[in-house]
Amino acid sequence: MEKSRLQAFSDGVIAIIITIMVLELKAPHGADLGALLALAPVFLSYVLSFLYVAIYWHNHHHLLNVHFRVDGRILWANTHLLFWLSLIPFATAWLNESHFASVPVATYGVALLMPAVAFLILQADIVRSQGRESELRQALGADWKGKSSIVAYLLAVPLAFLDARLPLAVYVLVALLWLIPDRRIEKRLRHDP
Repeated sequence: MEKSRLQAFSDGVIAIIITIMVLELKAPHGADLGALLALAPVFLSYVLSFLYVAIYWHNHHHLLNVHFRVDGRILWANTHLLFWLSLIPFATAWLNESHFASVPVATYGVALLMPAVAFLILQADIVRSQGRESELRQALGADWKGKSSIVAYLLAVPLAFLDARLPLAVYVLVALLWLIPDRRIEKRLRHDP
């Protein structure tokens, strides 16, 4: 399969995920500023989820710019990532409907954890396909951002049962960590002939 088809399919699925999330935003019932302000938590959770999906889209784009041959494992690893990303709108909607109750906040954390794990699996499969002198392996290095994000989610999920605000703060901090562009792959490709 051509890498461009994999990228086009992934871009389409991610665009649909974002569309589903924005469709969950409902107009306020009143016509005053108070009615709009009452929707602030819903809007902020949408912004956070949008940022997460956008961060995955950006990093997926960089990942697919590495030279590799698409095989069955990579197709399934990519599909696995898209599956978990597709659950973010559900987790976001439940978070909003429950007014940030403990179980939905923990579920939201799992909905963030699983794409992170799936992305690492996709990276590993691309590294495997490149062989011993993997261009991607050299670009990623220790991948402290990817691994520390998973640890943060694993620690944050149980915190939801103590105080739902704690994991939400962790989810925001991890998103902020990833807002700083991860240019390891880009830099590596620029230096290669």
